[in-house]
Amino acid sequence: MKLNQASLRRLGALALLPAARAALYDQPIQITQGAVQGAAAFNASSAPSSISNWEDIAVWKGIPYAATTGGNNRWRPPQTAPSWNGTFEATAFGDSCPSEMAGDGVSEDCLSINIWSPATSADAKLPVMFWSYAAGGDSSQSTYDGAGMAGKDIIFVSYNYRTGPLGWLTLHELAEETGATGNYGLLDQIQALKWVHENIAAFGGDAEAITVAGQSFGSGASYHIVNSPLSKGLIKGAIAESGLKDPYDPDMWGFGSDYRNMSWAYAFSQTFAESLNATSMADLRALDLDTVLTGTGTSTFVGFDPVLNYHSIPNTYLVSLEDGAANNVPILVGNNKDEDGISLTTTYTVSEYESDITSTYGPYAAELIALHPASNTSQASDAYNAILRSGSCTSTWSWADRWSKTSDQPIYYYLWTHSPPDTDGATHGSEVVYALGNLFAQSGVDYTAADYAIADRMSSYWANFVKTQNPNQGDSYAKGTLPHWAANVPSQNTTFELGSLWEQTPFATAEEIEIYLEYFKYATPIPY
Repeated sequence: MKLNQASLRRLGALALLPAARAALYDQPIQITQGAVQGAAAFNASSAPSSISNWEDIAVWKGIPYAATTGGNNRWRPPQTAPSWNGTFEATAFGDSCPSEMAGDGVSEDCLSINIWSPATSADAKLPVMFWSYAAGGDSSQSTYDGAGMAGKDIIFVSYNYRTGPLGWLTLHELAEETGATGNYGLLDQIQALKWVHENIAAFGGDAEAITVAGQSFGSGASYHIVNSPLSKGLIKGAIAESGLKDPYDPDMWGFGSDYRNMSWAYAFSQTFAESLNATSMADLRALDLDTVLTGTGTSTFVGFDPVLNYHSIPNTYLVSLEDGAANNVPILVGNNKDEDGISLTTTYTVSEYESDITSTYGPYAAELIALHPASNTSQASDAYNAILRSGSCTSTWSWADRWSKTSDQPIYYYLWTHSPPDTDGATHGSEVVYALGNLFAQSGVDYTAADYAIADRMSSYWANFVKTQNPNQGDSYAKGTLPHWAANVPSQNTTFELGSLWEQTPFATAEEIEIYLEYFKYATPIPY
């Protein structure tokens, strides 16, 4: 058919029109393993008013990023992910990895990944937040709903990883198999990150703009990824919520980001194996899952933690801080006002206060008590909490100060102070749903308009950091300009308060900081 000049001009004009918008859940998309079909995150009746682009947000759940970890794959690095013919219906969360808090749907075939994307084209190249959950959790929890981040033009990824004895068992026979032992959970985390790097473009993401993030144990996971040579070059930034401390701080033991030395881990793991009457890895791998979870040390999983194996974890925190991490990237780090043993409902007499502080801080107690004197029960309780708060902030501040001395990348240090409804203080983990902007997904909580306003501002800082590695830049806050959050202030005794003031504020006096730093080295002569 021959076209006249008028027809050609009309076709040329049509070619200049933008392509029709289409959510990525409208049809299957292709990844390395095969085709996957997602779903709409919301419909007209479920969409929260806080998300303007809800019609575009797609979610894919339960995509396997590695093979089952059961049978002969138990206590081995994550194995190649399965492929499939046809289309994988990614509309339900995968099984949770076994943990002391996991409920129904638990199995060793648990290494799956979930993605929330607002992209309307695979060419969108949106930045990515890669989220690691806290100890005992799993990626299906509403706490980690990713639609809030997707509402701010971020692709949010969550995933499952091994923990407890299945994630951290450390035995000589395992070392002989692969040259390194322990840290199977960390290897899962790095494998999931590599999967995202290889596949996220299909979901409209930018593989060169991945920020690792997490809270508590998930904060530790992010920091292990920052330090590990196995993830070098895969990330652009890191967010660590309530997980990083000074390498000398004795509270690192049992904290979210700690690790065990090899001698301790070998002995602990050997006790676990002996409790199950297992004399070889073949014996351990032949046991059913329920039996494995009855071994010594599995009732609370305390003791099964990452290990300093000089492979996936290359060195101590102190050495990594002094020599520089494998990934020298911008970091956003902080802690909450009322964590680390603080209780606003516990009261202390003056003698109880002084006795507890003395038993904890030893030769440094008198100086701290002098700085926080108390003559009655009310003052004693306040003074006790004030000492713990200053110590916790000093520890995270000291870590940030050490990092900033060897890194040329910006660091942003915060303190979360907001108490959610029906809670007693800004407790451990209370900031997560605000930072991820997903209050709408939390059932049974009577959030106020003020809570939603705080979440909008808080999550905008987080989204901006993922976009630009600067919480002040990124146009995520639709209501206007965010209060400026200055970088690289660890050399001062201030932090950026989030939740009420939204400004730099002192967390301790210079005298207090000096006391805490001396106490840390006294309590832990050999640092992490």
